[in-house]
Amino acid sequence: MTKTVVMGAGPAGLTAAYELAKKGEKSVILEQADKVGGISRTEIYKGYRFDIGGHRFFTKVGEVQQIWQEILGDEFIQVPRLSRIYYRGKFFDYPLSIGSTLSNLGVLDSGLIIASYLKSKLKSTFNPGPEAENLEDWVIERFGDRLYRTFFKSYTEKVWGIPCDKIQAEWAAQRIKGLSLRKAVINAAFGSNDTKTLIKEFDYPIYGPGMMWERCQEILEAGGSPVHMETRVTKVIHDGKRVQRVIAQPKEGEVMELAGDYFVSSMPITALARCLDPAPPKPVLEAAKGLKYRDFLIVPLVINLKDIFPDNWIYIHSPAFKVGRIQNFKNWSAAMVPDASKTCVGMEYFCSEGDPLWEMSDEALIEQAAEEIVGLGLVPNIKCVEDGTVIRQKKAYPVYDGSYRQHLAVIQDYLQQFENLQTVGRNGMHRYNNQDHSMLTGLLAAKNIL
Repeated sequence: MTKTVVMGAGPAGLTAAYELAKKGEKSVILEQADKVGGISRTEIYKGYRFDIGGHRFFTKVGEVQQIWQEILGDEFIQVPRLSRIYYRGKFFDYPLSIGSTLSNLGVLDSGLIIASYLKSKLKSTFNPGPEAENLEDWVIERFGDRLYRTFFKSYTEKVWGIPCDKIQAEWAAQRIKGLSLRKAVINAAFGSNDTKTLIKEFDYPIYGPGMMWERCQEILEAGGSPVHMETRVTKVIHDGKRVQRVIAQPKEGEVMELAGDYFVSSMPITALARCLDPAPPKPVLEAAKGLKYRDFLIVPLVINLKDIFPDNWIYIHSPAFKVGRIQNFKNWSAAMVPDASKTCVGMEYFCSEGDPLWEMSDEALIEQAAEEIVGLGLVPNIKCVEDGTVIRQKKAYPVYDGSYRQHLAVIQDYLQQFENLQTVGRNGMHRYNNQDHSMLTGLLAAKNIL
């Protein structure tokens, strides 16, 4: 019997196993994919390395920082943070720069944004209404209608594929907390920055984020905690109070059956519900069907130019382009690009599995991405794009729609009856955590077991 079985080898699952190993407790880790790290993995194509979504290694959680240092130590590099917003054919500094905003929007539009902001603040002060329930109302209440429609609406709806008034305010409160227009203007005017999400530099593994988790896998396996890759969990067998064992199917080889004292799951909570045997009550399965995810795909392009823009990444707010964000991998780490005379960018498209964008052929996606990077003015002509590939990422983001909280509560209430099962990580909790907070959930799960 194994003491602990960990389902999922992303940051949360591996952190749980790592913390257990530090205290002398071995575990067995099961991972469906062919690489560890989940969305924090590093993909490779012809020597070019790709970060799936861009992962800054920055945290205020001391225990997480300690784990990063223990695993990689001096193999981090310090990366200056630079990102901008593309809107109306122009690039705006992000975080806000007064010079950039005034020159791009003009004095009139900038003044209207300030007036709209003051109007919303006066309204909330002297005539407060009910607490905002959706993202649109939440943002307008804090930033004003004009700024919302200029910088929030088009990009957010591109990312999530649903109107902003259908996204829960809870998502905005979690992702935009600590940011205000007043603070942004003060930061811009005085060159300061005290907003966590707008840090000026961050640590980064020299060969991409997957380097962290590949090294973690090596440490675990050397210590007797095997990581079984390309192994899909098919059943989680229980007696109503405790999970007894897990059935898993490797890509090659015989079915695995693992009994254990404790179980940690970072697999999507919807998949976990479907794997339970005996099956949960019908309302739980219906709730699992009701939870939604946003998928995305990245089209890395090899550009035959030494440099094309200085940013780590750019947000594309313009609805005229389907691409939502562009990563410049060379500006994360020069080691990500094997040929210093070339550049590699990741054109990120937010979509849902099965929709027209997702179903496009790789060739069509590469052609579209090449046309868009030229159309954005970042590359002079299509001949500069010499190669490309496509990576599809399922269940990248848990969706905070109007019914998600109700569905999630039904599943959580049911899972709480199991004394020896913990769910961790972004998909295991259906919570849009950053990497460090996903790791923290794994760390706390390990501490509960210990």
